[in-house]
Amino acid sequence: MDLSLTETQQMLQNAVQEFMEAELPKSRVLEIDDSDTGFADDLWGKMAEMGLPGMLVAEQYGGSGNSVTDMAVVFEQLGYYASSSPLLDSGVLAASTISAAGSDAQKQALLPAIASGDRILTVAVTEEDYGWGPGTVTLQASQSGDGYTLNGTKLFIPWAHVADQIIVVARTSGDGADGITLFLVDRTASGVSTRLQSGWIGDKVCEVNLSNVQVSADNVLGAVGQGWSALQSAMDTTAAILSAYMAGGTQKAYDMAREYSQSRIAFGVPIGTFQRVQDHVIDAVTQADAIKWTAYEATWKLDEGRDDASLAVSAAKAVASTGYSQACDASHHVHGGIGTDLDFGLTHYTKRARTFQHYLGDAIHHRRRAAELLEL
Repeated sequence: MDLSLTETQQMLQNAVQEFMEAELPKSRVLEIDDSDTGFADDLWGKMAEMGLPGMLVAEQYGGSGNSVTDMAVVFEQLGYYASSSPLLDSGVLAASTISAAGSDAQKQALLPAIASGDRILTVAVTEEDYGWGPGTVTLQASQSGDGYTLNGTKLFIPWAHVADQIIVVARTSGDGADGITLFLVDRTASGVSTRLQSGWIGDKVCEVNLSNVQVSADNVLGAVGQGWSALQSAMDTTAAILSAYMAGGTQKAYDMAREYSQSRIAFGVPIGTFQRVQDHVIDAVTQADAIKWTAYEATWKLDEGRDDASLAVSAAKAVASTGYSQACDASHHVHGGIGTDLDFGLTHYTKRARTFQHYLGDAIHHRRRAAELLEL
């Protein structure tokens, strides 16, 4: 297993780094975070021009057909610069779900628009009983003529307020994984409403209410009642890439701690000469390394089609969910009061660490899943 980047991946890394340096200084991060929508249309357009939304879309559907590791390289840089955009949810989770579950006609209709960035999609999984297993999906879809009627509420759905369409994960029958069906719903359809949820949140998330929403049979992705396996496959890909994003953010938290420990003078010496400060800096770099390499091991196994890829994904996300927050905490210990200043920039990462530790499953969820996969 060789996790070193290829020459092409290094070029991709450099290109994204240069783009982020030019387009996303920390002042712009704060500006976007504080805006009503949290969405920068101009930045999204430039990301689309670079081809980022189409990297995981097959060439026959208008994408570039890159590997999962290629996309992880991009997201590690996005995480380092605290980028906030629908790329993960539209270009990774939604695109992967459609690729896994959709018919050829659905792929032809949806994937080219996702790849070009002209259409934004998100996936609505979580509800009041927040969780990432099939047992927490209770939103009902009942058969109505040739189609279905959806009723219920989804919570903490990223980018639903700017999405053109939402893939709604609903229950048509049964319990657990049996009876889960995926529905493609227009955000502006009759009976659909979205409300931004407030909080100290990295990406904007919404409450999505569906009241007697009519969905035609043509807008069912995959077989009725058999949607979970395709969704789980897409979530594995997305969780591995998200872990790479979190690795980038953790690296930045460490870099900030190290640089501040060298430049901040107390009692006539840099504070980095004090053992307790050194402990915090070492804690941050340890977490950064752990998250990065477990993330890239997961993406490598996904690309190779390894049988233990799902186990590697859960290991990576469990490490990232705890490590990113711990590294930010350690960096705050080094910085003291200045670290809480929003203009300083460290809080951009702390906020995202707290948000993404839960998204696609927290450490507890993934440790339990790992135990199940190992049949423990």
